[in-house]
Amino acid sequence: MNHLIGRIPEKIGDLHMLESFDLSMNELSGPIPEGLSSLTFLSHLNLSFNNLSGKIPNGNQLQTLNDSSIYEGNSLLCGPPLSTKCLEDETKPSVANKKGRGIESISFYISMVAGFIVGFWGVCGTLIIKTSWRHAYFRSFDNLKDKIAVFVMVKIVRLLRKFK
Repeated sequence: MNHLIGRIPEKIGDLHMLESFDLSMNELSGPIPEGLSSLTFLSHLNLSFNNLSGKIPNGNQLQTLNDSSIYEGNSLLCGPPLSTKCLEDETKPSVANKKGRGIESISFYISMVAGFIVGFWGVCGTLIIKTSWRHAYFRSFDNLKDKIAVFVMVKIVRLLRKFK
């Protein structure tokens, strides 16, 4: 409530150490600057009851401040975390973009399956084929189990002696 008029400066992102920022109940207008999303120490933000407009910037820090009351009273703002969708978002998804996502997701799953097969059979296949490696592998687990059991028993005995 400082009776500020105008826009939020674009260089607001230069205030790297800013932790709390309250511009509520002023007469600010225009979009929220992208630089605001780069303030990594920002833990409190209040831009409510101004005349801000446009899409709320997507950024690392603004995504952690997921409270829609931060932007309350700015009827022309849109985008997450608000329920109001931006008009640009509705017109952007094109057929080419959807096809690209499909190809990317298919290649991701193919890569994931191929990686699993190579990793699984690289370890298990070797243990199945090489008997000496299989015996050494399971012997190492038996030895580890024994060491853990001895360690736990020593600690228990020490605790019991301490309380006697």
